Amino acid sequence: MLLWKIFYPLFIAHCLLKSTFAAMPPINWGEVIFYSFAAVTAIQIFYYTGFFGRLAFYKPKVKSKSQNHPVSVIICARDEDENLARNLPGVLVQSYPSTYEVVAINDNSLDDSKYILQELKKTFKSLHVVELTQEAVHISGKKYPLSIGIREAKHEVLLLTDADCVPSSEHWVTKMQDGYDENIEIVLGYGAYHKKKGMLNKLIRFETFHTALQYLSYALAGIPYMGVGRNLSYKKSLFFKSKGFSSINHIPSGDDDLFINKNATKNNTAVVIDPDAITRSIPKTTWKAWLRQKSRHYTTAKFYKPKHKFLLGLYFATQFIFYPLLVASIIFYDWRFALPVFGIRFIIQAIVLYKSMKKMGESDLWPWFIFFDIWMFFYYLIFAPALWRKPAKGW
Repeated sequence: MLLWKIFYPLFIAHCLLKSTFAAMPPINWGEVIFYSFAAVTAIQIFYYTGFFGRLAFYKPKVKSKSQNHPVSVIICARDEDENLARNLPGVLVQSYPSTYEVVAINDNSLDDSKYILQELKKTFKSLHVVELTQEAVHISGKKYPLSIGIREAKHEVLLLTDADCVPSSEHWVTKMQDGYDENIEIVLGYGAYHKKKGMLNKLIRFETFHTALQYLSYALAGIPYMGVGRNLSYKKSLFFKSKGFSSINHIPSGDDDLFINKNATKNNTAVVIDPDAITRSIPKTTWKAWLRQKSRHYTTAKFYKPKHKFLLGLYFATQFIFYPLLVASIIFYDWRFALPVFGIRFIIQAIVLYKSMKKMGESDLWPWFIFFDIWMFFYYLIFAPALWRKPAKGW
């Protein structure tokens, strides 16, 4: 009797569910796939029109007056003798009408960096060299040398770049500091890569452009979430007000993106999008080196603010499943409906990417954009594990 009391209600529920599902029409999976594809496309179009279009059609505000702030350019280097010899003169010969200095931190280098810096200092009096001969305890990455460089800087406006970067023009300092006004504490710039032969170079440059398209567009939309240390500026007072990198010292990377994620707001952040304000680096020349570099960069994304992770995650997820759903819609539904939906996104994407790439000096990549867009599916497959991987120590 006890078993009957337990199983009888379950038997009745089973019969009711069975009769309910039997009365329902069969699911048309083709329609489910197509409507899912249409929804994903709508989300993608929202990102291109609501965010990326801000960069594509961006026009800097005309200032009633412009001020040349004293600037401290800060460069950290470890075993970068060749890069210092090649790129540092481009930073030291900037045409800047006001005061600026270059603070180079030689972080325990074992190569000839020390002697190259000594020779450059003989010619350029604006170069201030800081020699570090001891490692920081429990602080990995370049947060410690960068903190020392900021402490040694004489001026309020700090402009950061790397030893393997060279400004695209002698007006880089002028253009970047011009992003400041009364309320601005952070200025985001674009750190690109040199154009070389080969498909790997194009893929690296497109991925770099694609990342910049996002963080610059989000900043223009009032949702700044990161910057890149190859071309980044903020005020010295902001650094000390936020207690430097103390909250992220346990994370090897993040001296640029996590610092900005923590401190950037709608009102204190500006962007500079100008061909003269770009820095360029030498890209990796092997797949293995590039994969290692990108995997290290993505280990910090898990520490972003929840709203940033949501917006970025939704974009990545819809971009990842866009082409699989397109193919499935053509096969299992009707190509006459699927292709027009694809075409709308294609046209909007083509316009936004063309204008954005032109602004950022990457116009040669535009004819390849549909190939790169498909490639991003495989890119996410490769680098998704880095989001959960423990960050590696070191630079």
